[in-house]
Amino acid sequence: MTLKKKLSFITFLILIIGLSACGSDDSESSEGNDEGSEETEENEEAADEEANSDDKIMMGQINWAENIAVTNMWKVILEDQGYDVEFNVLDMGTTMAAVAEGGLDVSLEVWLPVQDANYVEEYEDEINFSEETWYDNAKVGLVVPEYMEDINSIEDLNENSDKFNGEITGFDPGAGTMEVTETLIDEYELDYELLPSSEPAMLEEINQAIQAEEPIVAPLWSPHRVFSEHDLKYLEDPKNTYGDSEKIHHATRQGFAEDYPEVDEWFKNWKMDDDAIGDLMVAVNEAEEPIDGAEKWVEENQDLIDEWMNE
Repeated sequence: MTLKKKLSFITFLILIIGLSACGSDDSESSEGNDEGSEETEENEEAADEEANSDDKIMMGQINWAENIAVTNMWKVILEDQGYDVEFNVLDMGTTMAAVAEGGLDVSLEVWLPVQDANYVEEYEDEINFSEETWYDNAKVGLVVPEYMEDINSIEDLNENSDKFNGEITGFDPGAGTMEVTETLIDEYELDYELLPSSEPAMLEEINQAIQAEEPIVAPLWSPHRVFSEHDLKYLEDPKNTYGDSEKIHHATRQGFAEDYPEVDEWFKNWKMDDDAIGDLMVAVNEAEEPIDGAEKWVEENQDLIDEWMNE
């Protein structure tokens, strides 16, 4: 509610109380004025409290398995602490722009030093990219099913382009990994086209190909639940275009640490290993609604969460 609307509401209450008092006798008028004064003060206090409340956190959510998992996890954790968390489901590029402009408070997933380096370069003066990491063993690369025994390196792709129809099955345009994959196609001089879609669409393509034991190649990353569902292998990357390993950071808008100092500190203390993020993604994926899975995981992992919040 805007300040103008709050003041109008309070004025309306005072007017109603005043009209009621005018219709009473002297004693009732006096009593009514006393009660009206008390009620008005209570409403003013409530309005002031609402005006001073700054507990809504706007969080970007990207339609990736691990991002859905951690955003829902933090929604549960923060709302247990009295905050109100609202999601905005956007792609990576729009998320970064919104954080830079202050329309979003936080993005929980920035992969460095390679995948999202372009966003750091573009927004380094407008976004607080955390030095702290919440996951330290991330990996990115092109994957194929294990049954494709003769294809083990990116360098094997050109001589087998007919098997893949010259296509790499991709996901969200604008994602750092998609941009790095475009660079990789140039560096390896691959006669392939990277087909953008969405993560769910890409995973469905992988599911269908594996069920039919057909060829498919796609950019993927760890941690990801798909590796527990299918036997996939990363292709060797001799030119190291994707980098050796990635770390996952978070990012906040300018001023977030001043507005939410304790939340900012919790984010900085946040750490997850393979088991923790894997269990969380499974819980979220298997639940009827992601938030239900996150609630279950939070309840079962309170000791870990207490470490983040009390460190």
